[in-house]
Amino acid sequence: MKNNKGSKLTDSQFGILLAIPALAVFASVILYPVINSIIMSFTNQSLLYPDREFIGLKNYIEIFSDPNFFAVLKSTMIFVVGVTILSFTLGFIWAILLNQDFFGSEFLRGITLVNWIIPGTAIGFLWMWIFNGQYGVLNSILKNLGIINNNISWLGNTKTAMLGVILARSWQVLPWFMALLLAGLKGIPRNHVEAARVDGASNWQVFRHIVLPNMKFIISLVLILGTIGAMQHFDIIWVMTQGGPARATTTFAVEVYRRAFQDFSIGKAATIGVVWIFILSGFMYLYTRNLKQEDK
Repeated sequence: MKNNKGSKLTDSQFGILLAIPALAVFASVILYPVINSIIMSFTNQSLLYPDREFIGLKNYIEIFSDPNFFAVLKSTMIFVVGVTILSFTLGFIWAILLNQDFFGSEFLRGITLVNWIIPGTAIGFLWMWIFNGQYGVLNSILKNLGIINNNISWLGNTKTAMLGVILARSWQVLPWFMALLLAGLKGIPRNHVEAARVDGASNWQVFRHIVLPNMKFIISLVLILGTIGAMQHFDIIWVMTQGGPARATTTFAVEVYRRAFQDFSIGKAATIGVVWIFILSGFMYLYTRNLKQEDK
């Protein structure tokens, strides 16, 4: 290619030219909303009136001095850790089973992926029906087994509501964990496993000394991406509990929605969002660092 003077474009100039459309999309879809949110966090912007004033760090001071904020932070961490650990553990076990290539394993893989494509709202309603305190399936099963005598309001109890939304979200994302971990298992050289078997290694020794070392990279990425996904999750929690009871299941995603569309305080919603971004950026740093280490 030539410039106005008739000389050819260098490789770097041509590369920049090709990158301009992607950079434009990034700036408009990601960069601008982030910068705008940071700016709004220093204002008293509201949905009730169009004008806004610069108020400095007032929103941050009020947010961090509010005991509810740390309760939200705690609930978010419980939800994120619970979903990530449960989904990873069950997904890994299921991936190991499906890696055996027995008759019907491919069919089970396909069936497992079904709940991954079901909308989160539908999954929320499904698990609301399971945990319903009056006619829920769980209460019916437990009563028939003689474990409980009276119905339990699972989603109306501060001690069990979080467990309910964790189970629902874990059920949704389990296929995602399974698929990625199964791909990692398929990448392990079979001759390594067979050699270990010949040497008399047990299942646990094969798992510990061959499977885990070969899957170290994919496991770390799955855990990091799973954590990020759980921290951003909103729809199942909102459908099942709307952050209740008594804010027991209120995560960052729910709190931002409440501040913006129930309290109409866009400024405070943006403030929580900025804090949320900084927490997520830590996990994004770990993700990119792992990718760079794998490239090396």
